[in-house]
Amino acid sequence: MGWSLKLGTIAGTEIRIHMTFVLLLVWIWFTHYQIGGAPAAWEGVAFILSVFACVVLHEFGHIAAARRFGIKTPDITLLPIGGVARLERNPSKPTEELLIAVAGPLVNIVIAALLLAVIGGVAGLEQFARPQDPQIDFLVRLAGVNIFLVLFNMIPAFPMDGGRVLRAILAWRWSWERATRVAATIGQGAAFVMGVAGLFYSPLLILIAIFVYLAAEAEAQSSELQAISGGVTVGDVMVTEFGVLQSDARLSEAAELLLATSQNEFPVVDGEGQFAGLLTRDGIIGAMKEGGPNALVRAVMRTDVPWVYEETALGDSLRVMQTTGAPAAAVVSRSQHPIGIMNYETIGEMLMLHAAVHDFRFGMLRRSRVGSHG
Repeated sequence: MGWSLKLGTIAGTEIRIHMTFVLLLVWIWFTHYQIGGAPAAWEGVAFILSVFACVVLHEFGHIAAARRFGIKTPDITLLPIGGVARLERNPSKPTEELLIAVAGPLVNIVIAALLLAVIGGVAGLEQFARPQDPQIDFLVRLAGVNIFLVLFNMIPAFPMDGGRVLRAILAWRWSWERATRVAATIGQGAAFVMGVAGLFYSPLLILIAIFVYLAAEAEAQSSELQAISGGVTVGDVMVTEFGVLQSDARLSEAAELLLATSQNEFPVVDGEGQFAGLLTRDGIIGAMKEGGPNALVRAVMRTDVPWVYEETALGDSLRVMQTTGAPAAAVVSRSQHPIGIMNYETIGEMLMLHAAVHDFRFGMLRRSRVGSHG
């Protein structure tokens, strides 16, 4: 996920923190400082670290359920609204999605129950609702946060767990694509309400609303792509006309090729013509600024770019690109010679063509129905 920093890896899953989560930390620190000065501010830091631990446990609840169904989780991204555990693939059945979605909030329920058992009956409901107040007992505030995480994450909006629960329920009756689109639309409506509320209560709500709205749209597009990519291979969407750079070429040659073509990604080959890496437009420009036109291509090319065969399923190739964060994938022959390029631009064009064909068929269907009644 963009705008995030890697903190470490636990059990094969990267832990990342989104920059908006950092803004939340700053806001909590400032709020505590205004109330009780530096001691309260440092207690607030300790409290946020505890909240951080609860959020990580929440996400590992999702991970445990996902792995139960053979689904890997490459990373977790922590956000102001909780966290997002990215799945390597979507669950194949609505029941699986439902169980994975509720596993996270169940962890928070267990944590809250344990904290309440330790606290006893010394706290009132109004104290649980004020986790930002450093004058309230630490454990009471932490229990309140876990209760809040359960309630907030069950809002029916992506990427919250409630959005996935809603999709799972809808998918029992509808197709996965339709269920996702309806759930995404409901989520965007919830984001709009959240944004309006932010105008009156907290600017942070507006930022969260924007993120939720964009996440819902991204989820809908991802589901649509999965729906239309069934039976589609890399060979069906790859670019077959492209320029190639030699690994011992200089950046001046790469710049000439960049100006002479409309390409944004250039496969780099070694002396035997085998794929060795990828050089992007931004990579060429950045390397020219730092190393000058005489720098060698092999010194600045990306070597973490995946390569796939043309018969690879489009969905599998997309997962590889998303996992590595690569802007494109090289399509190679069995002898490792590049024969094509697959990037997000060509996939986007396929989506637009699919939408255009769908609209055309829908229009023809409407006209045929009108004509049958005429």
